[in-house]
Amino acid sequence: MATKSGFTTDVGNGGETHQHAPPSGAATSDGHLTTNQGIKVSDNQNQLKSGERGPVLLEDFVLREKIFHFDHERIPERIVHARGTAAHGFFELYESLADITKADLFQRAGERTPLFTRFSTVAGGAGSVDTPRDVRGFAVKFYTQEGNWDLVGNNIPVFFIQDAIKFPDLVHSVKMEADRGFPQAASAHDTFWDFISLMPESTHMIMWAMSDRTIPRSLRTMEGFGVHTFRLVNAAGKSTFVKFHWKPKQGVASTCWDEAVKIAGADPDFHRRDLFEAIGRGDFPEWELGIQAFDQAFADSMPFDVLDPTKLIPEEVLPVRLIGRMVLDRYPDNFFAETEQVAFCPANVVPGVDFTNDPLLQGRLFSYLDTQKSRLGTANFHQIPINAPKCPVMNFQRDGQMQMTVPKGRANYEPNSLSAQGESGGPRECPAHGFTTFPSADAPTEQGDKLRLRPASFADHYSQARMFYRSLDVAEQSHVAFALVFELSKVDAPAIRTRMLGNLINVDEDLAARVAGGLNMPLPAANAAAAPVLDMELSPALKLVRGKRDLHTLKGRAVGILVADGSDPATVQDLHAAVTEAGGRPLIVAPKIGGVTLSDGKMLAVDKQLAGFPSVMVDAIAVVLSDDGCASLINDGAAVQFVMDAFGHLKCIAADDGAQPLLMKAGVTPDEGVVAPNKGFVKAAGKRYWDREPGVRKLPRAQS
Repeated sequence: MATKSGFTTDVGNGGETHQHAPPSGAATSDGHLTTNQGIKVSDNQNQLKSGERGPVLLEDFVLREKIFHFDHERIPERIVHARGTAAHGFFELYESLADITKADLFQRAGERTPLFTRFSTVAGGAGSVDTPRDVRGFAVKFYTQEGNWDLVGNNIPVFFIQDAIKFPDLVHSVKMEADRGFPQAASAHDTFWDFISLMPESTHMIMWAMSDRTIPRSLRTMEGFGVHTFRLVNAAGKSTFVKFHWKPKQGVASTCWDEAVKIAGADPDFHRRDLFEAIGRGDFPEWELGIQAFDQAFADSMPFDVLDPTKLIPEEVLPVRLIGRMVLDRYPDNFFAETEQVAFCPANVVPGVDFTNDPLLQGRLFSYLDTQKSRLGTANFHQIPINAPKCPVMNFQRDGQMQMTVPKGRANYEPNSLSAQGESGGPRECPAHGFTTFPSADAPTEQGDKLRLRPASFADHYSQARMFYRSLDVAEQSHVAFALVFELSKVDAPAIRTRMLGNLINVDEDLAARVAGGLNMPLPAANAAAAPVLDMELSPALKLVRGKRDLHTLKGRAVGILVADGSDPATVQDLHAAVTEAGGRPLIVAPKIGGVTLSDGKMLAVDKQLAGFPSVMVDAIAVVLSDDGCASLINDGAAVQFVMDAFGHLKCIAADDGAQPLLMKAGVTPDEGVVAPNKGFVKAAGKRYWDREPGVRKLPRAQS
């Protein structure tokens, strides 16, 4: 029965009375949000800071309760970034950075620091596929001589939200919907777009998420970013702001959407397998570490706040300085012990690297540690070999579940005077070389009242989204429009779609018109913007298609050579040799794995069976067939699809005379990407043919 308090009472078997309160954290009967203790929350959008741009205060119990509860929602799988793979390697410094940082790993040119790098998707669980449209995690653990430094970022330089208090809301919205448990590893559903449409600050990140950046061809061909603005501090105590970039030496490459979908069906472990096999054959992936270093005067000159994690500094404004390289040369010996148990934390820094008041970073500094203790089940997770520093560890922390060290002596506190009595008094603090926080308390913006608000400098949510979209190649712009139409077409609530269109108008009216046309919806008025939308200078460095990182090379990439009985051995041999010489990986594909008999009567070994190896698995194809061999394949659906998909996915196709009927049936029309199987194929095979795209797939066009 109901009581005056709004509680209900039940009588149990023993006659006792039980009271059932409304669900914790839910809205009360009067519509107010509360903490789990029933305290009404006045602001669920902003952390408590000292001054509007100051550091976050530990006393913010609303933030702590919300983040801690979120951190403990999944055991033992990671809440986000559950689907991942990793590798061991090293970082080699190009030149000393002693002028801007005292961090030991940046002092001596040529010195190598061991590291462990984990790549991951964000939204899906550990059993999801590798190739959904999703942000990719890019986390590096440096085992330096002064302790572990974790650079925990993504393959995108900005993020969805400005304040860490919104992180549980973001992840709850993008994860499978709470009542039905799906979709898994996909963002095309109501709850995600409802949240995004109500959070204009997410608009810049959405442009990246709907671009080709979130469907990478491989982990080896994607960039990485530290996302936040950090500090470097030198021996004299001088601070320099810094943003970190990872630039792949293999070039940046992505898939087409149709290709990504088909890869997921053909090989759910595509990215994991690619990294494993590349390292296994000695084709070690490499990235160069770059920095954008700047001072306060430069920061003040920008038309945005450098502490806003939804903003980037264009490379044309501040070039990226390449300071070293990362080489991944060893796959883990045991996936669980290393890849699954590795624990990254942005708070793991070394002397010479420090934080800023970026409100998203500030929340991550304590959230990650709490998460790792929950997920790994012990406060001693740092003793697991993959997490353990490779330098001495000395402190007074004792006991705890799974304690694996055996400290000696009776003093487990400090200060103590036992060393004066001939006993070991244990380690002592080191003012000369220990980590010291950069003393920025004299900055005016870090003093003031305790506040929950966003600074006015964080209010521009559309200018950089506009810059990003307009900087892309026309093909990439079409892909963004297509992705938005695809995603919003899965949204059932028309009001959410309308709200998103209102946001998109502030980014680019042509983009909004394309999406509205693709949805067959009227274009609404633009949503109100909190700050004027600026037309910033375009940044060509943001382009993937026909950009400076769109490398036309076969190095590290795969070519499928389709053959059948009767194929010409000289042509096959020459193609195989040319691709190998170019650093590519030739794979012989045939109807049966047992081999084929070539026209000289000799048996050729086969790498892949046609029906189980579609052309989405390679970067280019060559088709070498006799007349009889082509006749045997022309009615084979797998063979027709092999060629059709390669053409539709804008890949180079080499074909001899005998293969022409198969090409005709697959709908291949001649262009510069359809070539003869000679040495010229290698040069042609290293790129995609974007001008072909309008003829092979329908993309949203702007309304007239």
